[in-house]
Amino acid sequence: MDTVVTDHLLSTTRAVRRKLDLDREVEPEVITECLRLAVQAPTPGAAQSWRWLVVRDQELRNQLGAIFREVGSEYMRRRREAAGPAAEQQPMKRILASGQYLVDVIERVPVFVIPCVRGRPHGDNAADSVFYGGIFPAVWSFQLALRSRGLGSTLTSYHLVKEAEAARILGIPDDVTQVGLLPVAYTTTQDFKPGTRQPVEELSYLDRWGSPLG
Repeated sequence: MDTVVTDHLLSTTRAVRRKLDLDREVEPEVITECLRLAVQAPTPGAAQSWRWLVVRDQELRNQLGAIFREVGSEYMRRRREAAGPAAEQQPMKRILASGQYLVDVIERVPVFVIPCVRGRPHGDNAADSVFYGGIFPAVWSFQLALRSRGLGSTLTSYHLVKEAEAARILGIPDDVTQVGLLPVAYTTTQDFKPGTRQPVEELSYLDRWGSPLG
């Protein structure tokens, strides 16, 4: 396995918002191919409880976009307010602008992919870790597959504030849980770089909490 290629893929798959190509069509077979790779991810008890809703219809994207924008705009307003003067300084200014841009153009993104799980979470940590742990590895695999093919995405959750309303729009049964919305498009650049992260030595411990990793 070429670790140079895989390490580059893993370290440069970013949450893409402003660099999504809103005018380029995304071929159905590309999404299907990426989903086919996604469902090779580990699944608790081999349950394969994941379900994937690919939304291309413009009217449906308009309706979901209205929910996304209503919730997202309020979230961005609160975040700017909480940031105070820092909202006009880098890097916060750039972060806020990126989030607001996606809120403003959401219905123009050519494809929405909504990952779902059969069932509803039970509310305790042990059960919920299995419930959500059964879908998020597959979501990340989907995003990696997109990146390797020149597409981008970001895992969003604004519409989940009104999950029931979104479910009615899309005909999702009551016993199916939506876990996010991925706006998917080709990217306007491939020049993505590793993100700024704390050193892993500051985030990881050996044997006991607080014990240095090494």
